[in-house]
Amino acid sequence: MIMKSSHDALWTRCYERAVPDAPRLVCFPHAGGAASYYRPLALTLAPRIEVLAVQYPGRQDRHREACVEDVHRIADQIVEALPPEDGRDLAFFGHSMGAVIAFEVARRLHDRGGPVPARLFASGRRAPSRHREEGAHLLDDAGLLDEIGALGGTDSRLLEDSELLSVILPVVRSDYRAIETYSHAPGPPLPCPVTAVVGDGDPRATVDEARAWADHCTGDFQLHVLPGGHFYLDAQRDAVVKIITESLCH
Repeated sequence: MIMKSSHDALWTRCYERAVPDAPRLVCFPHAGGAASYYRPLALTLAPRIEVLAVQYPGRQDRHREACVEDVHRIADQIVEALPPEDGRDLAFFGHSMGAVIAFEVARRLHDRGGPVPARLFASGRRAPSRHREEGAHLLDDAGLLDEIGALGGTDSRLLEDSELLSVILPVVRSDYRAIETYSHAPGPPLPCPVTAVVGDGDPRATVDEARAWADHCTGDFQLHVLPGGHFYLDAQRDAVVKIITESLCH
């Protein structure tokens, strides 16, 4: 069951409620991803931690809306949609593109003088200051399909269904355009702890690039390297759950 409130009806999905006063973990999907990607994590973390999974425009129940092709603009919209402060710890978890969006949302909260996340988990993504020239969003459909397939994380049966591809590819291309044209604006580090998690064979983020997240925070920094590639967390969910719970549940 998906539960919604007036605050999260459009932007966040809650698949399982937690005990009262449990910390909340806002999860930001990868490029082409949707809120439902975090459903298994939400069910595993409950009832100790309540997951709010962000639903970007252009997918699933928001498929009639246009995708947002600018990381800064989507961060502006998400920060307005977060639930109001209620005394509970609020942490962020973002995978790949989602890590950058989570970082930009946290920056906006800090700039407004509001509470920053209790911890920012940056998964499968190099630090914002570590730039690479990438242009997958400029590839033709066949090239983009090869890119998606090489990273894993997408059921191969979906990549062979022409009807589904006609829905998926425009969303993936828009998200790739957003993250590949993202420009990090230098600024003060976040006054919150950061945990970077990366697969040891991730072609999109080396261990050194993940370690550079330490430059973006003044709080405690942790780095976890787990077996796997870009979507290491599909096979390493138990390890990710352990990292999250040990950080947020005291």
